[in-house]
Amino acid sequence: APLARPFYNLKKSPAFLAVFLVLVLIPFLALPVSAAPIIANHISANLSQIPLDAINDAKANLHIAYGHTSHGNQIIVGMNGLTTFPNAPYGNSTYRWNNGGTGGALDLRDELGNYAMPYGAADLGNPDRTKWANASRWYLEEHPDVNVIIWSWCGQAGWASEEDINTYLSLMNGLESEFPEVHFVYMTGHLDGSGGSGNLNERNEQIRAYVRANDKILYDFADIESYDPDGLTNYLLLNADDGCNYDGGNWAVAWQDSHTEGIDWYDCSPDHTQALNGNLKAYAAWWLWARLAGWDGIPESPDAGDMVGVFRNSDHRFILKNGTATTTVNWGLTIDSPVSGDWNGDGMGDIGVFRSSSHRF
Repeated sequence: APLARPFYNLKKSPAFLAVFLVLVLIPFLALPVSAAPIIANHISANLSQIPLDAINDAKANLHIAYGHTSHGNQIIVGMNGLTTFPNAPYGNSTYRWNNGGTGGALDLRDELGNYAMPYGAADLGNPDRTKWANASRWYLEEHPDVNVIIWSWCGQAGWASEEDINTYLSLMNGLESEFPEVHFVYMTGHLDGSGGSGNLNERNEQIRAYVRANDKILYDFADIESYDPDGLTNYLLLNADDGCNYDGGNWAVAWQDSHTEGIDWYDCSPDHTQALNGNLKAYAAWWLWARLAGWDGIPESPDAGDMVGVFRNSDHRFILKNGTATTTVNWGLTIDSPVSGDWNGDGMGDIGVFRSSSHRF
């Protein structure tokens, strides 16, 4: 089967639209629409996708607490570096953050977990695989305004058993039930060179499958560091590790060397890895913050008339021609069928998907 296929434009096909409404859409209009999973992965690591309004909404509405040790610190180092990146969309000051969100910055409290274990846990596996859950409860009791909790691994996912990950998923689910007003962000473990058939990838796939099946929120740490910004090669399958080393060299160093610092990427010093990996971690984090603040994940772009587009089922991506540029949108699941139409009556076509397994648009 081909990797890409055209999708139907309901806006420009009245006859098809009429049949579509009668046979497919109308019988399910009364069905409730449940939430879909929010997954920040390598496709999300693109700041130009995020509308400025969505970034501002995140800064105005989110209160984030983050627990991590050295690998999880890559997100923090990347976000710090972004605030001085001269080529950042909307200006680098747009991405300021601090503890408390003062001065119009994002409220990101980098204090939930670290090696000092102020709340009894350092990360998702230190001092054990369960302490972080009670640390979350303790923190939320002291900081009831916090509405996002995120913890990272620091290697422990790589030697986890299936039962260990089930414990993690169960604890997360319990916290979600106890604190329904709080977004709890799941996370995969960093790459360790064991490749696509290694235990780490099996455990990460276990987490991803649960997130997709139960409409959870995921920061896919491993997937973000499996691709360079061009997104053409999955370095996980070439035994990439957390330092971006793979069977053919170092993908991050190679990309940095072929691009311009200060224009295409910025220097920073994330733990265990290369600057570019820290860049990508920061971009995906801001994408996630925007989604949690209510953005639908669809980039804003000027109306240039009807242009060509394809939907790639293998990684559920719309690839859309927009003038002379190409926009990539991660939307839906691999089982979905792509559609487009004027869903909100504004005279402009928008993308969408139809999920036949649950009769949902």
